[in-house]
Amino acid sequence: MSQDALSLLRALNWLSPSQATLAPPLLDWLMEEDSMTRRFEQHCQRVTVQPLREGFIDASELDDEKGLLPDDQRFWLREVLLFGDDQPWLAGRTLVPESTLNGPEAMLQQLGTRPLGRYLFSSSTLTRDFIEPGQVERLWGRRSRLRLSGKPLLLTELFLPASPLYRDLV
Repeated sequence: MSQDALSLLRALNWLSPSQATLAPPLLDWLMEEDSMTRRFEQHCQRVTVQPLREGFIDASELDDEKGLLPDDQRFWLREVLLFGDDQPWLAGRTLVPESTLNGPEAMLQQLGTRPLGRYLFSSSTLTRDFIEPGQVERLWGRRSRLRLSGKPLLLTELFLPASPLYRDLV
């Protein structure tokens, strides 16, 4: 499941604003400005994280993501599954340029099983440049460029079939 989810996450097709005429319940989820972890907690008793891959990668391993981030040579990669009550709800991929990882932002390398949203949304310096919806097969996702103290990171999220997003679409 985990490798399949990550493969699908990397295969998301991004929608242009003209294509993004999506149903209001779907837009409500995809354009969520607050923490997705917090949103998930409204639908379950417990949100947990299973890290799948963490470590530095070279810029050569980036695809179209490269154009959305500074021209660093190395990036911190974190790929996880987020579970709601032990059901896999979301696959997440975070790319952090090495130049972002100074000062308090170095903590991004030490999240372990802590949800990224708990760290990001506790910062008063968090801003978001954009949210871009995407789709692969019958699944929805999104990517956002966020900034901590003005320093960028890219977060890509794929909502897995058990996610409450799909319950709201019925």
